[in-house]
Amino acid sequence: MTGKGAGGLGSSPKRRKPKNVAPLDWTPEQGAARLPAVFARLRETYGERRWRPHQEPIDELVLTILSQRNTDRSTEQSYLTLRERFPTWEQVMHAPVEEVADAIRWSGLYQMKAPRIQGVLQRIDEERGNFDLRFLKEMPLAEAKAWLKALPGVGPKTTAIVLLFSLGMPAFPVDTHVYRVSQRLGLIGPKTSEAGAHDVLEAMLAPSQMFEFHVNMIAHGRRICHAIGPACDRCPLLSLCPFGQARLDTTPSTEESSPHA
Repeated sequence: MTGKGAGGLGSSPKRRKPKNVAPLDWTPEQGAARLPAVFARLRETYGERRWRPHQEPIDELVLTILSQRNTDRSTEQSYLTLRERFPTWEQVMHAPVEEVADAIRWSGLYQMKAPRIQGVLQRIDEERGNFDLRFLKEMPLAEAKAWLKALPGVGPKTTAIVLLFSLGMPAFPVDTHVYRVSQRLGLIGPKTSEAGAHDVLEAMLAPSQMFEFHVNMIAHGRRICHAIGPACDRCPLLSLCPFGQARLDTTPSTEESSPHA
């Protein structure tokens, strides 16, 4: 009688799924050396992306808080309803928290996000006397990051999104897609946390590359490099990806001869 997990007569042993991370002997130099080819392949696949000013930083800040653990559609619905009910940020700040929560009820964890948004607005109002955050663009990047991270519940991803998307500053946001794809490609090490990946990837990229790389990595994570069942067999980055090669039992030399190489 076969033991649990063993193959039956005539069956092949189950293939062990490759881990979602770079090899244990990964070094920062290896990640940095691989990035130019990854950047170029993403541009070939998804196009060149140019930064354009998004909305005001305070709007981007609240929108990003709403987007946490949420879909794009639900985030937009929550944000639009919040602004319809409370046309100014002063009104949001002073409204009963239950009314703010009801306005953003399409957003996941809305009962936690409502007091968080009000707390952020109150801190900004106390320190600045208004909600205009464009002053951050005149600060050194490290100081601008520190100022935003001092707000209640604001972490490195939210900080980088506000600085990059609203102000065009060279901060690199790492969301779940960017983190997953970066791990699989070996751009970051196996012990690099999601929070720590912001600094690692930001140091590899030129300021002019950050917006395009962020947007194209998200596109790749959504279309090809899914968390479950990634489409490695049709991935344009396969020849650069240790994870995909291990998953498909291919080798770099075999893959380099493919049309995507």
